Amino acid sequence: MKFVDEASIRVTAGNGGHGCVSFRREKYIPKGGPDGGDGGDGGDVWLEGDSGLNTLADFRHARHFKAKNGQPGAGRQRTGKSADDVVVRVPLGSIVRAAETDELIGEVLEHGQRLLVARGGHGGRGNIHFKSSTNRTPRQSSPGTPGEERDLHLELKVLADVGLLGFPNAGKSTLISAVSAARPKVADYPFTTMHPNLGVVSLEPGRSFVIADIPGLIEGAAEGAGLGIQFLKHLQRTGLLLHLVEIAPVDGSEPADQVRALERELARFDAELAERERWLVLTKIDQLDDELAAEVSTEIIDALDWQAPWYAVSSVAHKGLDRLTGDVMNYLEERGREEAESGAVASED
Repeated sequence: MKFVDEASIRVTAGNGGHGCVSFRREKYIPKGGPDGGDGGDGGDVWLEGDSGLNTLADFRHARHFKAKNGQPGAGRQRTGKSADDVVVRVPLGSIVRAAETDELIGEVLEHGQRLLVARGGHGGRGNIHFKSSTNRTPRQSSPGTPGEERDLHLELKVLADVGLLGFPNAGKSTLISAVSAARPKVADYPFTTMHPNLGVVSLEPGRSFVIADIPGLIEGAAEGAGLGIQFLKHLQRTGLLLHLVEIAPVDGSEPADQVRALERELARFDAELAERERWLVLTKIDQLDDELAAEVSTEIIDALDWQAPWYAVSSVAHKGLDRLTGDVMNYLEERGREEAESGAVASED
C-alpha cells in the first residue's frame, strides 16, 4: 500500500429529530392532554486510533463520512431513536486540523483513543414540555438542531523513539533491517527509500524501542530538492536522532562536510529539531580494515569537534550494532525516568 501522510476529508454529523405534537386520545379520556415525545439525537463522528494502520491511503477514496439523523418523536411520549455514531479509524500519530482555519482540533496518539470531530444535533422537544396552567393544549414543539459539518485536514507523523537521518546511501535502510524485523528496500543507488519505514528493536523481553527510517536528504532539501524534506516532520516526535554518514563516501566527498550540510538543512526546516539530541553513526566500516577505520573515524570526529556520542558500525558485518542499540535503549529508559519524575513533581506542585 502506498504511504500517504496527508489527506482531506469532510465529516457530517446527524441532525436531531424533531419533537412531536400529539394529544392523548383514548376512550373515556376526552381531554388526555399533550403527549408528544422528544426527537432523538443525531449521530456523532469520531476518529479512533488503530495501531494496525500506518498510512492515510484509505482516505484517497473515502472522503466523506456522514452520520444518520435522529428519529422524530412520537405520541404517547415516545422519544425518537438516537442515531449511531460513525467511527473512522486513523493511524496513530494523526494530527487533525480544521481545513479552513488550520485550527488544531486534536491528535490521536494511542490505540483506541477517540477524538470527536463532529457533534450530532440534539433532538427537539415534544409538546408535552410546553404544557402549563395557562396553556393546557400546546400545539408547539421544537425542531432538532443541525449536526456539525466541517472539512478536516489530516496529517500523519509516525510515532517512533529514534529517527535515522542521513544522505542517500548512508546505510539507513540496511541499519534498520539489521537491528529489527523491518525489511525496507536496499540497493546500491540513491533514493531506494521512498517513504518512512518503522522497525521495532527488541533487546530482551520488556526492553524495545521503535526506530524510523525516512528517505535520504540532499543539500538544498529545505528549498525542495530531493524527497526527504517532506518526511522530516516524521522525526519531530522522536526522542533521539541517529545521524548516519558513510565513513568513506564512494563519491569522494568528505564525511564531515556531509554532516555540516545536513545540519544546515535541519536548521532551515525546524530549529527545534536541529537542537534535538543527535548521535553520529559512521557506517560501512567494513569497507576499510580495522586500523584504517579507527584512524578515519578519529579524523572525522576531530574535524567536526563532535561532543555528543558517536559510533562506528557495519550493518552488513553486524559490527558495533549491539553497543549502539544498547546505549540507545539505556538513553531512552533514562529519559523516560526523568520525564516521569518531572511529571510527578509538577503534579505535586
